[in-house]
Amino acid sequence: MAVVREIESRRVELVMAIDDWVMRSVPQHRLGATLHTETVGAVIDRLAESSVRAHHALMTLNAHDELLHNAWHHLAELADAYDDLVRDVMAGRRRLPEW
Repeated sequence: MAVVREIESRRVELVMAIDDWVMRSVPQHRLGATLHTETVGAVIDRLAESSVRAHHALMTLNAHDELLHNAWHHLAELADAYDDLVRDVMAGRRRLPEW
């Protein structure tokens, strides 16, 4: 259990470090920009988790298993959503929460 707590603690630290960097480095357009529901750090954390699941599925499931396909499809959707978020933030169409 101590290892799990250590991993979770490190994940929180990394999310906060990413969010801090984004707030200091990326201009935030507050007027007219729609608020996104998550910070960039939280989105990257979800991407990392999905990547681990997809790679685990690849190593443990049969190539024709629907769960394997679903894991990689989910990862691809998250990657596309991340790309859209970055593009929208940089264009001033989307703003990030300040947590």
